[in-house]
Amino acid sequence: MKILRAITLLAVAAVLSTYMGCKPKGSDPEPIADVQFDKLKKTWKISTVSFDGTDRTADYTGFQLVLGGTKGTPPFSYNTTARPALSPWKASGNWEFGSAVETQIIRDKGTVDELAVNYTVTESTLTLTFDFDGDGYTARTKEVQGPWIFTFTL
Repeated sequence: MKILRAITLLAVAAVLSTYMGCKPKGSDPEPIADVQFDKLKKTWKISTVSFDGTDRTADYTGFQLVLGGTKGTPPFSYNTTARPALSPWKASGNWEFGSAVETQIIRDKGTVDELAVNYTVTESTLTLTFDFDGDGYTARTKEVQGPWIFTFTL
């Protein structure tokens, strides 16, 4: 009888430990792309602009970049406002994360305008760094080709 009681107690303990080892539903961490998307999906106002080491902030007064879309369903969208005539930015387009989700986005992937953009983002600052070698958008090529750094705030 004592053996039967011990076996029953061990069986109950085994079943309980199995259930205790299971994760509750919904406890999986949010995908990194979704976390980064939440940080990026905002209206960003220009703070500073640098082109080939030269301050170009005065050319971008009022410039804004709106990153939007639906989390988890790329490609996402972007729109710009107050873009100067000499700019490496189109008025609007699409973007998605690159292979390094936490530091790279691809602007207009799969088009002739495709551009890899490195980024850093905090709760209130976005910095975009890229080397533009396209023809420019309503611009003369030699005045937009080269390394750009855009820093935005909320």
